[in-house]
Amino acid sequence: MDDPDPKYGLGLKQGVNRLVEYNSLWPLAFSEEEARIKAALGDRALAIEHYGSTSVPGLRAKPIIDLQIGVADIRDGLRFIEPMAGLGYDYAGDQGIPEHHIFGRGKARTYLAHVVAYEGQQWRRSPRFRDRLRREPDVRAAYEGLKLKLAASAPTRGDYTAGKTAFIESICAPD
Repeated sequence: MDDPDPKYGLGLKQGVNRLVEYNSLWPLAFSEEEARIKAALGDRALAIEHYGSTSVPGLRAKPIIDLQIGVADIRDGLRFIEPMAGLGYDYAGDQGIPEHHIFGRGKARTYLAHVVAYEGQQWRRSPRFRDRLRREPDVRAAYEGLKLKLAASAPTRGDYTAGKTAFIESICAPD
């Protein structure tokens, strides 16, 4: 699980910012991973969503599948540490994002799972942004332009992510 996944073109080493062309196999990669996670977590995972750039056809993306796992109570995410470890995920805490539990798979990341409160603000926000990118080519193009600029200039992945925040918030205002 430390190596990239050549079957789906996934995997990005820590600290590297790199965007790749959209891969039409990414929805299948998500579906397979969703099934593995559901089997490991059972009904404690109320729902699982594919979000982020790999969920938007035609959009360049970091080759990492972003998953959102909905739970009844955010504290339930702590109960996922052991079963997610059994799937090759390490627990990364909240990474400074309140009300999140973040899990990453592989040293060269292939999947990132964010555990959030089901039907909470974050649960609704991420799919809403994804859906706008899917529906609106002008918004998708503007976002891709920003991502390309940041991937080339941001010194860390954290800076890359932070550089997208204002755009995302302007497109997907909080509830």
